[in-house]
Amino acid sequence: MRYFFQHLIEAFHLPLKNPVLVFSILLFIILLSPIVLRKMKIPGIIGLIISGVLIGPNGLGLIGERTMEAEGSIKLFATIGLLYIMFMAGLELDLRQFKRYFHKSLGFGFLTFIIPLALGYPLCTEVLHLSPLAALLTASMFSTHTLVAYPIVSKFGLTKHPAVAITVGGTILTDTAVLIILAIISSASKGQLDFSFWMRLLTSLLMFSLIMFLVIPRIARWFFSKLDSEKTSQYIFVLSVVFFAAFLAEVAGVEHIIGAFVAGLVLNKLIPHHSALMNRIDFIGNSLFIPFFLIFVGMVVDYRAFFQGSWPLTIAAVLTSFAIFSKWLAALATQLIFKLSRNERQMIFGLSTAHAAATLAIIMVGYNDGDGILSLNIVNGTVLLILFTSMTSSFVTENTGKRLLLDISENSDVEDNEMKLRNKHLMVSLNELKGNERLLDFALMVSDPQVINPISVVSVYPDNENAERMIRKSRKSLEEIIKHYSGHESKLNTIATIDHNLSSGISRVSKELVADIVLVNDSSNTNIIKRMVGDDREHLMSSCQKTIFFCSLEQASVSYERIVVVAPLLAELEQTFVLWSERLLRLAKELKIPFHYYGSSSSFERLEKVAQANKVEAELKLHEIGSLDNFYPTYQKKTSDLICIVACRTGSVSYDSQIDQIIQNMSLAFEQQDYLLIYPGSIGNDPGFSSYDDINSAPLVAGVETIQKIGREVGNIFKKGKD
Repeated sequence: MRYFFQHLIEAFHLPLKNPVLVFSILLFIILLSPIVLRKMKIPGIIGLIISGVLIGPNGLGLIGERTMEAEGSIKLFATIGLLYIMFMAGLELDLRQFKRYFHKSLGFGFLTFIIPLALGYPLCTEVLHLSPLAALLTASMFSTHTLVAYPIVSKFGLTKHPAVAITVGGTILTDTAVLIILAIISSASKGQLDFSFWMRLLTSLLMFSLIMFLVIPRIARWFFSKLDSEKTSQYIFVLSVVFFAAFLAEVAGVEHIIGAFVAGLVLNKLIPHHSALMNRIDFIGNSLFIPFFLIFVGMVVDYRAFFQGSWPLTIAAVLTSFAIFSKWLAALATQLIFKLSRNERQMIFGLSTAHAAATLAIIMVGYNDGDGILSLNIVNGTVLLILFTSMTSSFVTENTGKRLLLDISENSDVEDNEMKLRNKHLMVSLNELKGNERLLDFALMVSDPQVINPISVVSVYPDNENAERMIRKSRKSLEEIIKHYSGHESKLNTIATIDHNLSSGISRVSKELVADIVLVNDSSNTNIIKRMVGDDREHLMSSCQKTIFFCSLEQASVSYERIVVVAPLLAELEQTFVLWSERLLRLAKELKIPFHYYGSSSSFERLEKVAQANKVEAELKLHEIGSLDNFYPTYQKKTSDLICIVACRTGSVSYDSQIDQIIQNMSLAFEQQDYLLIYPGSIGNDPGFSSYDDINSAPLVAGVETIQKIGREVGNIFKKGKD
């Protein structure tokens, strides 16, 4: 017993050396500090930084400097967290918005670079009495900023906001410029700033760009398409790309954070925002790696600098106040030039005022380079600057984010008629996971993430002597489905049931779930309908009045380059137009590919209203056609297109008697392509006519079809006679 307590006391001797104990303490801090400080209305990010100050070598000394700096421990996790922040900033960047606001990002990047640099240089030479080289290095430090508060923006769902897009774009521009200056100053201090240096820098940056923007996307697209169902392998591949890009950036002569951001841009179009892979990336980063980085930032802070005389305090006060003021001035100039609102200016200021990653890199290079360009007082002042600017950034970003959310809710001009039909529940019909992974991935991508329990997976088995055995067997398959998609935020409800046949079972359960849309695998390999019912589509449509998606998805989603939608005339008058159109618009947004609509201009106008009302941004293009049979002559066939044919039920507003023949011809023409065959349903019938439900309209419809055919034949006779 004595030996046990002695060993326990030695294990807790400060500073802690046992890596398992250190890691467990850090995990407890990551768990508890945001919870405790949230009650004090202090952002979780600040709690992690303050915790790092307390347990670091300059605080209580729980973790010593040797443990903190040791490669393979805290420093490694902190480096991963820093790279993760920059990677996620590039990954979550809306490239369409970035292109739209590129001139504003360029303007802000220039202003937030030049204003701190131009004003900071004379401040460092005249007030702090630094040498020209040290003054230039310190002034360039003012120009940098780190997106420490980006997780707050992500939590609020504001990553697509114009102010955020402008700031993220400006961040990469100014940090790239500053880090290039760092490389130049470092070479100048060693007397190596000659023609060969410039040639090496330009050549290495060119090679880095070629590898990242030409080679990596092709490898990533091939990998994702071949291992579409291996989610774990995909995540490991993504991490490999991030760290390889960071390494290449260092080889090219710039900091690794630039490589991580570029990796995010490269993989941006290949990882849907609401996919299971994206959820894994976001979850692991925000729960583990990024908190380690924030704690590490706090550990670097030496609060004892406050008590080492007036001059260190003066340096810290000057550096901190000017860093905050210069970033506010750059945000104000951006607001005035581009006529932004006050809240947008505050969001830009909040995100861009934190100094951490590049600032640490610049100062430590200046301090460790040769005889040391910068003094220890500048290093201590900069570390305190990191603490206060990170706190300021977090407070401003959180408060401004709340105001922006209020502005969005107050100024939203959503049209009620486009929102009241908004989909709430989607039902996927399948009996096993194997062969249906892509169908489930499709369901996740087209589901609204704000809806609770948006998807139900339903297995229907025939009511025979093997029914109970099949139900018991189905539980294992449903458990595999849940396990496979456990990393996604959306919850999958699973149901196993029996009925006389598959169609009647789907119809009954869709009513019980009040589902809006039913997804069925229509693949030639695993066509449940044909295998179990013997009738391809008619039986299901006659028994189920919901909107039905017959899906043939053989390719990985990263293979699609366009979504091509073919819709009949008067499609916009169908009751469920909003249901299927919103799903397809959401898919285009997730895959970041263009949406080509073949139909009437009136249908396209309503499609644009649906996109605007539901805040789904997609690149829409109209190809106006007079009828469905005009589609094929005007369409330029691409095997990378996802063909979506909007059919029509007999007797519906948009019904065309030629629809079956047209679908058959298209199926033969596009048998090598993935397709969705969509049959819009009806939301409900007028209760005043419920007593006439037993009346069959088939004879009337058949008569109308006959009259239509006679009319076309007579029209052709007169047309030939006229010719």
